[in-house]
Amino acid sequence: MAVALEQHASGSQVYRVTEASFQQSNIYCEVPYCTPDSRHFVYERTNPALEGDRCEFVVCEVGTWKTQAVERSVGLGGCAITRGGMFYFLRTVRGDEQALVRLDVNTGRSEVVHTFAGQKWTWSLGTVSPDGRYYARGKRVDDKYRLFGIVLVDLRRGTMDVIDYDRYIFNAHPQFEPGEGKHIMIQHNRGGQLDETGKIIRLSGEEGTTLYLLSVPDGTRTPLQVGIPYTTGITGHQSWIGDTQEMLLSVRATGDYDVEKGNLLGVRAGEAPRVASRGYRFSHVGTSWCGGFFSCDDGRTTEVIIGSVKTGRRAVVCESKTSFSQAQNTHAHPYLTPDLKWAIFNSDRSGEPHLHAATVPEGMVEALQKEG
Repeated sequence: MAVALEQHASGSQVYRVTEASFQQSNIYCEVPYCTPDSRHFVYERTNPALEGDRCEFVVCEVGTWKTQAVERSVGLGGCAITRGGMFYFLRTVRGDEQALVRLDVNTGRSEVVHTFAGQKWTWSLGTVSPDGRYYARGKRVDDKYRLFGIVLVDLRRGTMDVIDYDRYIFNAHPQFEPGEGKHIMIQHNRGGQLDETGKIIRLSGEEGTTLYLLSVPDGTRTPLQVGIPYTTGITGHQSWIGDTQEMLLSVRATGDYDVEKGNLLGVRAGEAPRVASRGYRFSHVGTSWCGGFFSCDDGRTTEVIIGSVKTGRRAVVCESKTSFSQAQNTHAHPYLTPDLKWAIFNSDRSGEPHLHAATVPEGMVEALQKEG
């Protein structure tokens, strides 16, 4: 049963919506893991009582906070969702064989749409084209963690190809552009290195991390003008802005991109980036399905911030009061439900990670859209 925690000065009411002492986590905030009517969202938990795949995906009903564990999985790696509420994840079939499952979060019905065997996956999430034809994620190509690839599965034909290879895409964060679906954004951790067991030696080198686009299905690269030498180093947190062909991302808040000048940027292929908002040390980045709004956290203050992509206006919904420790489920990772009425986020304020929800105060969204 949900617990009402406090009312923030903004007017937002904050709730803790999970109870059981599982290791549980909001799914990474690049997109809302919600049904289009905002009635349900999906989160992940690890159930130590289970054998084999111990990860469970749980559907939570917004408002009543009733939960239902619907599927077991190998974990967060490879999962994805469409705007229509079609959720994709992997589960073990037997041995090294895995099934890619499509769950309609609206109805609870699921089906296997592809099977894999012997794949050496990296730990990134997956991504699905807006028409549901293609699924993509990262994989390891060799046995020494020196070469990585982007796998593209044609779910209509049942074929699979590696459309890109690189030493530095071990943390690819692939994201299909959600409008036309002709490109996948890839995170390029230039100069990064893993040892031969897959342990990270360094996430990137002096040149730092940047982003590029891959055309589908041919895999042609288009670089984006972010990271060194164009901006300070990117944080590795980014999300497409609706159907605009523009990506929103945060960069290190120093120099020309400090808090006052703005470290939240928008960038399109072939163009210099623009400052999208100022005034906070924006960290993790999410965008609303409509493309009009962003949600971010600030690790210094633990605040959950939302804003307008168009005007740059921003406001604090609440404080997550989470620790931002090494574990990902202690990072707030906030996202907005499609109706823009709730922010869903992680917090370990109680001493262990739980899912939380905060109301977006009445009139806040409208105020953010006002020019000037």
